[in-house]
Amino acid sequence: MNVLQILPELNVGGVETGTVDFAKYLVSQGHTSIVVSSGGSLVDELHKQGSRHYILPVRKKNIFLMLAAVRALAAIIRSENIDIVHARSRVPAWVAFFACRNTKAVFVTTCHGYYAPHFFSRAMGWGKRVIAISEVIGRHMVQDFKVPAEMVRIIPRSVDLSRFQTARSAKGPQDPKVITMIGRLTPLKGHAYFLKAMAAVVRQIPQVRIKIVGDAPPKRNGYKEELMLLAKRLGLSNHVEFLGNRRDIPQILAETDCLVLSTVTQEAFGRVILEAQASGVPVVATKVGGVVEIIDDGKTGLLVMPKDPPAMAKAVVRLLQENGLAQKIVAQSKQRIDERYTIKHMADATLAVYAEVLQSTSILVLKLSAIGDVILATSSLKALRAHFPKAQIHCLTSPEGAGVLQRCPYINSVIIVDPTCKNFKSLWNAGQHLRRFRFDKVIDFQNNRLSHMLGFLSLAKERYGYDNGKWSFLQSHRVKNNASGLSPVAHQFKILHELGIEYEDTLRLELWTSKREQEYAQALLDGEWLGLSKDMVGINVAASERWDSKNWPLEHMAKLCDLLGQKNIRVFLTGQHKDKPVARQIIQRAKAKPADFTGKTNILQLAALIGRCKAYITADSAPLHVAAAMRVPVIAFFGPTDPIRHMPPTDKSIVLRKVMNCSPCYSGVCRIKTHACMQEILPEEVFKKVQELMN
Repeated sequence: MNVLQILPELNVGGVETGTVDFAKYLVSQGHTSIVVSSGGSLVDELHKQGSRHYILPVRKKNIFLMLAAVRALAAIIRSENIDIVHARSRVPAWVAFFACRNTKAVFVTTCHGYYAPHFFSRAMGWGKRVIAISEVIGRHMVQDFKVPAEMVRIIPRSVDLSRFQTARSAKGPQDPKVITMIGRLTPLKGHAYFLKAMAAVVRQIPQVRIKIVGDAPPKRNGYKEELMLLAKRLGLSNHVEFLGNRRDIPQILAETDCLVLSTVTQEAFGRVILEAQASGVPVVATKVGGVVEIIDDGKTGLLVMPKDPPAMAKAVVRLLQENGLAQKIVAQSKQRIDERYTIKHMADATLAVYAEVLQSTSILVLKLSAIGDVILATSSLKALRAHFPKAQIHCLTSPEGAGVLQRCPYINSVIIVDPTCKNFKSLWNAGQHLRRFRFDKVIDFQNNRLSHMLGFLSLAKERYGYDNGKWSFLQSHRVKNNASGLSPVAHQFKILHELGIEYEDTLRLELWTSKREQEYAQALLDGEWLGLSKDMVGINVAASERWDSKNWPLEHMAKLCDLLGQKNIRVFLTGQHKDKPVARQIIQRAKAKPADFTGKTNILQLAALIGRCKAYITADSAPLHVAAAMRVPVIAFFGPTDPIRHMPPTDKSIVLRKVMNCSPCYSGVCRIKTHACMQEILPEEVFKKVQELMN
C-alpha cells in the first residue's frame, strides 16, 4: 500500500510525532510511506526511517499557495502511485481533497483537535472515512460538522514505548520533587491556573521544582512574559523553570514526579498523558474532552475540574505524599497503555481503515421518474449488484419511484428527492444530503439537467451519463447517445458498459410484492366474484395525462370486453384515479361488464393484481413495465412512440402497431386529429392475439 500523510509542518508537537511514528510503522510493515509538509526538524528522522518527504506550502491559508499546492500534490500522487492520502490538519485537508479529486487516491482525514465549526474547518469532515482521536472528537464531528456517524472511526493516539523507557532518576528523601507541565503556551492550556495551584503546593511542600515545557507562537510572546510575571508575583521565581520547546521529553519525564495537564477547554485527547504514564509518572489532569477517556479517576490518574487551582493543588500533594497511591496509579496506567495505546494498536487500526476504504465502493444511481422508467432500471440494478457485490448502492428517485424499489434486493437504500426541486436552495440542500454518503460513482439513468446537477453536487469523483447537451458537461464520463435502435434496457447498459458491465438479452425486469399486497389483490378480486376465475384478462384504460395520443379508443375496449366475455374470459380494468370516468364509459358501453379497479391500487398492489392475469393489455405506459416485470403475457399498443426504444424485455408478448406516415410522432396529442395509429388497432385483432397468448 502506498500511503501519503500530509500535515502543516514537521516540528515538535503531538501531531508531528504521531505522523513520524506511523510512518516508521508503515515502512516496517512493507508499505511505502510518503509525507508532505512545509518542512521542519523531524524531516531528517523521517528519511532515516525510510520514508520520503516532499516540501509543499501547506501551512498558510493563502488561496494562491493552496491552489499551487493542489496541482503539485496531484502530481506527487500520480508519480508515487498513491493509494491513500491522509490529511491531519485543515489547510492540508483542503489541498488533499481537491488533489484527490483528480486522481485515483482515496482521501482520509484524522481530526486531532476540537475544531470550531466554521467553513474552513469543514474539509476535516470530507474524508471517505473520518478518524477521530477520541469519542469526544467523534461526537463533535457528527453533531457540529454533520459527518455521518457510520463514516467516523475512533482511533486513539498512541505512544512509542521504546522512547519512554529511560531509567528514572534515583531520588533521596531530601531531593526536591519535580512537577512538570508540557504543552504550548496558550490560555487554553490553563497555565495561569496551574501556577496558582503550584503556589499552594509550594506552601505545603517547599522542596519542589516546577518545569514548564513549551513555548508561545512568535506573535504571542507577550503571553509568556505574562506567565513569568505571574510566577514572580506568586513567589514561584525560585521554583519555576520555563524550558521552551524541547526534544528531550523522555529525559524530562524520567526526572518528573508528577505531570499536570490543566487545559480549560475541550482537550481533543492528551498525548502527553500517555507519554507520562509510559514513563512511570502519575498524572493530574482537568476533566475535559478526551482526557476522561484516558484517565479513570483514582485508578490511572487523578481528575479535577478545570479552573480550580485548590483542587489541583490538593491532587498533586496527594500524589507526592502518598507513595502507595502513586505506585498503584503508575502500575494501572502502564497496563492500560499496553492494552490500548501502543503504536501497534493505533497503526493496525489505521491500516484497517485504509483497507476498508480501498475495498468499499459507494454508488449512487439516479432515476427520478417516471414509474415505468424506474421499473426499467431494475435489471440494470441487478447487473450493477452482480458486478459490485460488496458495494453500497443507493438509488435516488421520486416518492413514486420509491414505492417501486422499497423491497429491491439489489440496493442498500432508496433516497427520495422532490423532482421539482429546481431552485438553488433546494438543490443545494439535496446535494448536501447526498454528500453525506461519500459516493465514489454516480450512474445517471435519468439524464436531464436536474439529475446532472444532483450528480455533480454529490461530489462523487466518477459521474456517468449520456452526453445529451442537458448540462452533461457536469459528467466526468460522458457516453455518446448515438444508438437510437437500442431497447430501453440496452440503452441503459451503454452507460454501464463504461464500468465494464455488458448487456445480456436474458435480463428481465423485476418487482417485489409482499404477502400483504397479494392479499389485497385477492380481496379486490373476491369483491367482484373473480377470486376463483382461472381465465382473467386485465386492460389498462389510459396512459399518463400528457400522453392522450397513446390511448386506445374506449369503444374498442368495450367491444373487446364483449368478445372476451363470449369466451367466458373475465375482464377487469386498471388505471389511475383520474381514469375512473373512462372506466365508467367502458362499462356503460359493454354488455359483458368488466370489474373496475381504477384508482384502487398503488404500484405494487397493481403488480400483484396483474400477476393473476392470463394476459394483460395496455398502451405504452407504466403498467406495461409492471406486466413485463411480473412475467405476465402482454399485448402492447404502440402508436406515437417506437416499440424498439420503449418495449421492455418480456418472455411472452405481442406488439400491435399501425405504422403511419407521421409515426412515431412523440407528441402527446395527435397533430392530424385522426388518432389513426390507435384507431386502426381493431378489437377483433386484439381478441385473436389474446387467444394466442392464453393458449
